[in-house]
Amino acid sequence: MVVFTLIGLAGLSVVAWVASTAASAPPISSLKERDPGANTEVLAADGTRLGFISADYLSRPINGDRMPQVLKDATVAIEDERFYKHKGVDYEGIVRAAIKNFVNRKTVEGGSTLTMQLVKNLYTSDKARSGLAGYQRKIREAKLAEELENEHHKDWILEKYLNTTSYGTVGGQTAIGVEAGARIYFDKRAKDLNLNQSALLAGLPQAPTDYSPILHGAAAKRRRNQVLDKMAELGMITRETAARVKRRGMGLELGDYFSRRREGYFFDYVKDELIKEYGTRTVKLGGLVVHTTIDLEKQKLAREAIKTKLGDIGPSSALVTINPRNGYILAMASSADYAETKFNLAAQGERQPGSSFKVFALMTALRRGVNPNSTRYTSVSPTRINDPRYGAPFEVKTYGGTSGGNMSLFEATLRSDNSVYIQLALDVGPDKVAQTAIDMGIKRRHVHGYPAESLGGLENGVSPLEMATAYATIASRGYRNRPTAITKVEFERTGKSELPRRWRPHRTKVFPDGVTYEATKILEANIQGGTGTHANIGCPASGKTGTTDNNTDAWFVGFTPRLATAVWVGYPNDRTYMTGLYFGRNVDGGTFPADIWGAYMSQVKGNYCGDFRQPKEPFVSSPFYGDYASSGGNRLGLGEEQEEDQSSSTDDDTVTPEPETDDNTGGTEFDPDQYESPPQDDPNTEPPPDDGNGTTP
Repeated sequence: MVVFTLIGLAGLSVVAWVASTAASAPPISSLKERDPGANTEVLAADGTRLGFISADYLSRPINGDRMPQVLKDATVAIEDERFYKHKGVDYEGIVRAAIKNFVNRKTVEGGSTLTMQLVKNLYTSDKARSGLAGYQRKIREAKLAEELENEHHKDWILEKYLNTTSYGTVGGQTAIGVEAGARIYFDKRAKDLNLNQSALLAGLPQAPTDYSPILHGAAAKRRRNQVLDKMAELGMITRETAARVKRRGMGLELGDYFSRRREGYFFDYVKDELIKEYGTRTVKLGGLVVHTTIDLEKQKLAREAIKTKLGDIGPSSALVTINPRNGYILAMASSADYAETKFNLAAQGERQPGSSFKVFALMTALRRGVNPNSTRYTSVSPTRINDPRYGAPFEVKTYGGTSGGNMSLFEATLRSDNSVYIQLALDVGPDKVAQTAIDMGIKRRHVHGYPAESLGGLENGVSPLEMATAYATIASRGYRNRPTAITKVEFERTGKSELPRRWRPHRTKVFPDGVTYEATKILEANIQGGTGTHANIGCPASGKTGTTDNNTDAWFVGFTPRLATAVWVGYPNDRTYMTGLYFGRNVDGGTFPADIWGAYMSQVKGNYCGDFRQPKEPFVSSPFYGDYASSGGNRLGLGEEQEEDQSSSTDDDTVTPEPETDDNTGGTEFDPDQYESPPQDDPNTEPPPDDGNGTTP
């Protein structure tokens, strides 16, 4: 009697403990559903998928109507055959599992229902599997499962389970949900899974690693067959069908759906922009659908132009196209292989721009009302500058080392004359030139107000993206646009969309359109008969060449009424001299870069060949009496009639001192290493011959 009493008390104690444990579980209504997330998808301008932003977990939740019935049946058969009969807890299943485990003296079957597993996936993080803690977890899950069944119907529960359970890890990434599993193992959508594939997937959640078809093929096949047999036992399929499918292989076709990407460099640029706005976790698993500006046809044409014109002679090239109306990045291409290097030459490359930077000195003069036709300077090489405002005396040579004589600012631009432009920079103020560059889109940290900057001598260089943005300011008739790659961000799970302020078109008026039109005419003439003739596309277009000392970097930057494009050519990893590579000539801005620009822009302009719009605010000039201008202070003392070629009078023994101060106000001392053609001995190579078209740097 005492024994029975003790047993009874023990039983009551167990019941009390179970009741107490169940009561310790919070109400399911108080728990926040854990979102497994979804990978962010990036789309091109035409809606073509560029790829998914990679994460440790791969997840693409789908609606239940996109899940095949055969997959649902297979899952229910192997995981919870009484799913449609119980209310969250299968007491019959618990007893059956307990007996099997006792007989086998190890765990061979669990008592958890699909609903209990869903509770674990969505609401709890307790992973205890054995001992007292394991029993406590099961009891709490059972209580929450019953509550969940009272709130939701079976179809909702099964759909949620199939979207949140793990189907194993491949290549360090775990597939969460059946859509991700179908993509990884079979390279297809879940709705297209057949019986064989569905049975294989349904068998994975119990032990994704042990049953992995990648790691343990034999075990995976046995598990698949077990699922098929169970489906036949429950009458979901015939035994003949099960036997036939069991004789087949697993039908694996590992897919790269989540890792496949197009336009890798632009894709990474977009990813970085997204992380700045939303943070890493949201970007990786926030389920964003990101619409971008990139034009895949322009990308293709850019690469074709680079390949056709540059071939495999050695240098690399990068190209960026901006829409002047809104700052949209339409193309961001390069000759680099993304599989070999992740460095984005178009956006991250900071290279010396050479004479393409002279446009900022030109724009500074024009916004001040300097008449480009009547304002004249005398070009001599070397030009000796002795100006106390910029430190010790220094020299500047022209590209070929020859003096150009007296010429207008218009002519000097077409000749890309260093002598004239260093004098102009000193007259209008190097600090003002730097501010103009910033106003047009060059990053503030890239300019400091050195005289050399007007000739392209920067401390760190600029990217093709910056240069395309800056020239687009002229094409947009004086409006600087913030370059942007993103047009809309959709939150797939909520159906909401937004465009954060940082990516909205932002236009800032920095010039009257009369000033930009004056510059446009000069740069249009440069393509028609100056240094940029190779960029002539037979339609209105304006642009400027750029070449650095020893031909290590070469540029062409220009625009049409609708597009602005920058092209850079050079060796990305060093400062290799590009001598003799252009049909025996040195590579300068008027060669490969202009060739690429012309070939590309002649295609992307389409049928449009319209002219630049006339200005609403006419350009108003006034007499200019700069210290170095021939009609002004004539500080060099050469006079308007001075035509003497002084190129042979270089003083090779002259030592140019280093700069002493930098106050970012234009009063800095001059650094002789920071401009296109620093003091140097006569070059060993012959100057490029004139091809009859006036092609010089």
